Amino acid sequence: YYLHLLKTFKSAKIYSNILIYRETVSVLIDKEDATGIQEKNLCGDLDDPSNKLRDGLFCHRAIRAYWSGYTERCNHYSEKYMSISWPEARFMKLQMEFYHGLNSLDILKKKLRGFSSVKCKEALRTSISVMRNAAAHSDWNYANKLCLLVAEQQSLSCDHINAIKLYDASIESARKSGFIHEQGLAYEKAGFYFKNKAGNNEKALEYFKQ
Repeated sequence: YYLHLLKTFKSAKIYSNILIYRETVSVLIDKEDATGIQEKNLCGDLDDPSNKLRDGLFCHRAIRAYWSGYTERCNHYSEKYMSISWPEARFMKLQMEFYHGLNSLDILKKKLRGFSSVKCKEALRTSISVMRNAAAHSDWNYANKLCLLVAEQQSLSCDHINAIKLYDASIESARKSGFIHEQGLAYEKAGFYFKNKAGNNEKALEYFKQ
């Protein structure tokens, strides 16, 4: 309905943005079986730095890649998006900073070749700093993200007590804010921590079953 209205009133830019959002939903829910589109044909020249639709596309591709488990691809597109200086991109850059931090943690955990651990740790510290500042202004939107990033950071050093407290804090904060997908993500991360780091499969299953 909305796409029809936008097409009727020739709102080409908003029309393209909504199609990109729809593509993201399609990738995450049905793997493009139902609503896949040729989005690159909608976004103009992907090599043009003044093309704001291109920047939005990079953001969505990074998010899709993260949730689909494509670590290298997520890193590629998140770094492209983080280099943007558009004032209008402020909000999405906060979201991308969260995913960039989580993805940097995944790179460190997997010890992927071709990535600098120093650079990944620096990216993580930056993400935590940005989320801490954002949470100070909007606890509702960013506290769960901050807790999850720090919990994952603590998990790398096997700081069991603090890691679990922060995983649980992230889960509860996401629940209160209604961020079901991020609540589920925190449960999953905590489950993997118990399974892979703490060696407690029974506890891990409790988190995985939520």
